Amino acid sequence: MSFTTFIPANEAAKHIHDPNWVFVDCRFLLMDTEKGERDYAVSHIAGAAYAHLDRDLSGKIIKGATGRHPLPEKGALVKTLSALGIDNAKQVVVYDEVSGNLAACRLWWLLRWAGHKNVAVLDGGLKAWNAANLPTQGGVETYPPREFVAHWHDELIAEADEIEKHLGDPDFVLMDVRAADRYRGENEVIDPIAGHIPSAVSAPSANDIAADGRIKTAEELRQAWGSIRPEDTVAYCGSGVTAAYKALAFAHAGLALPRIYPGSWSEWITDANKPIAVGNER
Repeated sequence: MSFTTFIPANEAAKHIHDPNWVFVDCRFLLMDTEKGERDYAVSHIAGAAYAHLDRDLSGKIIKGATGRHPLPEKGALVKTLSALGIDNAKQVVVYDEVSGNLAACRLWWLLRWAGHKNVAVLDGGLKAWNAANLPTQGGVETYPPREFVAHWHDELIAEADEIEKHLGDPDFVLMDVRAADRYRGENEVIDPIAGHIPSAVSAPSANDIAADGRIKTAEELRQAWGSIRPEDTVAYCGSGVTAAYKALAFAHAGLALPRIYPGSWSEWITDANKPIAVGNER
């Protein structure tokens, strides 16, 4: 059996010594970018390797041209996945602190972009794993390198110019998955300009997470989104990382993947000619 969206902690724990499985710790904190790796060295799921959002799961930032977490170059990503011990036959489990955290969902999406479907996020993250008293250990671990062969799905990506052409199109749904106050431009704590892309709807990823830190049920998500059509939907966030979580939530709900705008708000605002909006729209 393969896992392609979320996997419960107790199920994942059955496979920590399975040579056909790879576990990757992706803990990362925007305000302290090395904290996740430090925490990993203290305690992580037994056997898991570590992937750093900035170094391993993002490309080079070009000032005035890219967002804060541009996609890695394809060749570089293939090398990273191979170094993590992932090949095309592996079941991959990625995790962060809880279900909706940043980098685990990014790695899930990167693998889907590269054509690898057998990847799942640990439901409830490390918090759920520890609550179940499942095996952890300290230090730094790696898997033997493998050869990953990518089969790219560039149709999962939307770019800024295309989005701008469709602003105001009633058949084009642009989902801003940041917190609602950042969408409205009231509390921008990361990027230098506040607001959102005009005509975007506010759809915070936090709304998809239950009180216990696990993803809501597929039915709850479908009810919240109504009659939305994934094929007409693009998700964006601050830097393209949390948008990957929204794609994962769609898959969990049994829907096709929406596209994501990898550059997201932090790239959009590098172009002074791109329109911005503040406040609520709809």
